[in-house]
Amino acid sequence: MMELNPTIRKARIGDAETIADFNIAMALETEGKSLEKEKISAGVKNLFRHPEYGFYIVAEVDGQVAGCLMVTYEWSDWRNGLFWWIQSVYIHPDCRRKGIYRTMYSFVKKLALKEKNICGFRLYVEKENINAQRTYTALGMTECQYKMFEEITEQNHIYQKKQKLI
Repeated sequence: MMELNPTIRKARIGDAETIADFNIAMALETEGKSLEKEKISAGVKNLFRHPEYGFYIVAEVDGQVAGCLMVTYEWSDWRNGLFWWIQSVYIHPDCRRKGIYRTMYSFVKKLALKEKNICGFRLYVEKENINAQRTYTALGMTECQYKMFEEITEQNHIYQKKQKLI
């Protein structure tokens, strides 16, 4: 395996379409879901408009974005601090298994050290994505005891209609 030496940085609004394309590819690859380009593009751009929700990190190789991830925030009253949730991780297939995620994760951890109230990192991964699970374990993350549940609210559906995203 040949390691790459990516440049890691916080994403800029100019990266939004690439991030949206990566999200579309990831959803199809990992869950067999087809995302609507207009909706996901609006969702990515909205995070740039609302930095209080989180931020994106991108990895560049030879001047091209080769990977990205999103960090969102979860307040923990038990720890009086924030967990940074790592989400929407995608590495271009040509660049996988070459250290890009490890480098992005290291960058995120260094950013967190500059903050006073970050208590940890969390992410979720598809049950079948064994390669990703091995990567996360190798980087020092451990599987936690929680299962994840969700319910998509009707308010979200109504909001998206008002925003003409559906």
